Amino acid sequence: MTLLQAPDAVVMIRPHHFCSNPETRDDNAFQTLSNHSAAATSEAARSEFDAAVAKLRKAGVRVHVFEDTSTETPDSVFPNNWFSTHTGGHVAIYPMFAPNRRKERRQDVIEMLKRDYRVQDVIDYSGLEQDGLALEGTGAMVLDHIGRIAYTVHSNRADPILLERFCTHFNFEPIAFEARDAQGRDVYHTNVLMGIGTGYALICLDMIVDPERRRTVAQRLEDSGRQVIDLSHAQIGEFAGNAIELTGDRRILALSSRALASLRPEQIAIIEKTAQLLPLDIPTIETAGGSVRCMLAGIHLTRRTERTH
Repeated sequence: MTLLQAPDAVVMIRPHHFCSNPETRDDNAFQTLSNHSAAATSEAARSEFDAAVAKLRKAGVRVHVFEDTSTETPDSVFPNNWFSTHTGGHVAIYPMFAPNRRKERRQDVIEMLKRDYRVQDVIDYSGLEQDGLALEGTGAMVLDHIGRIAYTVHSNRADPILLERFCTHFNFEPIAFEARDAQGRDVYHTNVLMGIGTGYALICLDMIVDPERRRTVAQRLEDSGRQVIDLSHAQIGEFAGNAIELTGDRRILALSSRALASLRPEQIAIIEKTAQLLPLDIPTIETAGGSVRCMLAGIHLTRRTERTH
């Protein structure tokens, strides 16, 4: 069964040439440089990835793993930026801002989705890169699949024209806003400052620049029946907003060990009313400026009935 906000299957890309991407460093303030050699960093990322896959599978989540096939895709471990899936059998493919991230798109992932799940159509926006437009999937947009709202931070990774086009095609209402960190730097992806579960929403409201917009976002989340967990700037710096709710043997919230360590007891208690926390230990992968949410491309599609022989 595919659940609306918390999918029971994900796509993950196993990294082979992981490193902090030089083409995205200028606008991703979450990136840090590893102190280890390129080979050691890559090996550590692969080890963290394998442990994360094993833990997700043990929790009952179906994980489709693809091996990275290119030496020129340092961010391949973050596939949620180049495609998304939607109930009703819809798939979107997105234009990416950084040239080397455009090489992450792969047809074999789309073919697997068509083979194993019911796919009605694939809408490919990637050709709009030629016009200088980008909309980096569920990094640029945090989607309320129940209330049909696409929360989106203004950035070079989320073109407003393309956002409107996506929302028209996929039946979402766009709610866009400016967001900055404690140092006044623009936030590059919406999913670093917020994540939406079925019964709660994690968000740093202080990062939303305009007070009226801040109130609107908080109100819309509350109107959707969710309890708002207001995160601090420091917690966002620990990737506490970069989490995703999934369905395994029960409903879970997948986040990094670092993110979980930053949450306060009362915040954990709200989450645990409806979901079990599943921390994944990925310190090396987080040096690239993304965390658990970025690693998991949720599959909101109906699985095909197993063929009998």
